Amino acid sequence: MRKAYTCICCPIGCTMEVEIVNGEMVRVRGNRCIKGKDWVIDELKEPKRTLITVIRVKNGILPTISVKTSSPIPKRKIQELIKILAHMEIDAPVHVGDVIINHPLNIDTQIIATRDA
Repeated sequence: MRKAYTCICCPIGCTMEVEIVNGEMVRVRGNRCIKGKDWVIDELKEPKRTLITVIRVKNGILPTISVKTSSPIPKRKIQELIKILAHMEIDAPVHVGDVIINHPLNIDTQIIATRDA
């Protein structure tokens, strides 16, 4: 079986073809760098994404603050993490780079503020 993937590691967006035989990846074609090959291997094993969202802020000028994960997390954990963050409310002041949560859901990442509030 062959599957096509578009790499998201850089702006080039290489289209890679992966050949899978008996559930095992046997060949990757189309990547222009090693990052693409590593990414598609991870994508097949456990896809990961960076989560960017907002949480509520009390006593701030704006009602919400943007946050993101410090590193990509398993896609299967994104909805669960969004539910946790949707119920959160933090007190101002908050500064860019502040750690809002360490290791949510026992994932090796942090929730980081991406703007001041």
